Amino acid sequence: MAELDDIIHQPLRLKIMAALNALPSGNGLEFSRLKKLTDATDGNLGAHIETLARAGYVAVDKAFVGKKPQTTVTATAAGRGAFARHVATLQEIIAASARQP
Repeated sequence: MAELDDIIHQPLRLKIMAALNALPSGNGLEFSRLKKLTDATDGNLGAHIETLARAGYVAVDKAFVGKKPQTTVTATAAGRGAFARHVATLQEIIAASARQP
């Protein structure tokens, strides 16, 4: 059985990756939307996005809309692959436990 991905497995990072993987490839979510979806604080969300970015799982785009800063987070191809493997491992664990007497 494959190992769970320690980077993705942390609850907030799992929420972030699940939210991003629900979108079509190449589409991202704005920071404030991710904050609402995950019920995280600015600092906590920012730290976990940075961890995912360092792993190459997400891309972070910072821009200005008018004079207001906007941060958009998008799952990378590597991040989508890692998330798919993580979910497959969870499904293997569930299937194996269902087969046990």
